[in-house]
Amino acid sequence: FALVLMSCGVPEETPAETAESAAPDVLDYQVVEGWPQLPEDWTLGEVSGVAIDNDRDVLVFNRGEHPLLEFKLDGTFVRSWGEGTVSRAHGLRVDAENNIWTTDVEAHTVTKYDQEGNVLMVLGEKGKPGEDESHFNAPADIAFAPNGDFFVADGYGNSRVVKFDQNGKFIKAWGTKGTGQGEFNLVHAVVLDSQGLLYVADRENNRIQIFDQDGNFIKMWTHLGAPFGFFMTPGGKLYMTDGRAHKVIIADLEGNLLSSFGLEGTEPGQFNLPHDIAVSPTGEVYVAEIRNMRVQKFTSNRTEGSGT
Repeated sequence: FALVLMSCGVPEETPAETAESAAPDVLDYQVVEGWPQLPEDWTLGEVSGVAIDNDRDVLVFNRGEHPLLEFKLDGTFVRSWGEGTVSRAHGLRVDAENNIWTTDVEAHTVTKYDQEGNVLMVLGEKGKPGEDESHFNAPADIAFAPNGDFFVADGYGNSRVVKFDQNGKFIKAWGTKGTGQGEFNLVHAVVLDSQGLLYVADRENNRIQIFDQDGNFIKMWTHLGAPFGFFMTPGGKLYMTDGRAHKVIIADLEGNLLSSFGLEGTEPGQFNLPHDIAVSPTGEVYVAEIRNMRVQKFTSNRTEGSGT
């Protein structure tokens, strides 16, 4: 399977605070230094994805020798898999049945694994980009609906969102390159809220577009920054990494900024191109970084009740 992505405009609502104006709640989030513990002599490459499975283990997707790694919440190493099979790691998600999904932007594929690391499904034709029902062009992310339908951010080469049923059958696609409603400039992340609305990171247009599951435009937000990675809690908080501002943004479903944290740098607790984000059921935040080639864990004095 292979598929496509870009956009800008005036939001339908204007939340009171922007990502620039709100004071960062830096004291609410403390980095856990020394997390995780890699096997001796192992290193990470650029870390593009992080996710938490239904067993509350942390999964990491990176561009090193060992592309997929699993850790306990305390950072203890569990296993790795996928060696020699990934061209260029990008997106990482876990579905309701605890299957693990990845996107490979160089192979132009979406892959579904079971918990043992066995491949259950591959969409896209490896090494062959395209923009039809069976091809992608550098897909970036996946989001899952409760009924098993899923949405692919067909991200770097194309300018579209592609919808499939739970068996991987193509349903529809929407989006072209541009700055209007329903147009995109790099579809980089997708996530659904509890009401079933789809949030699309229109990265190079510095905005989030929101659609129903049929692709009908609902609204857009242009005030939060450059959306790189998304995580949505069941309680209705959107966690977003901004890879240009090197920070984490937290907003509610009205687009109001609730909190932000992060500064550019290489020290623990700082970021250099934060790319993806995951939040544990007890509120710990995990941030994957490209340039610092690491994943960091942050604890909070807040309880998000995020689920996975």
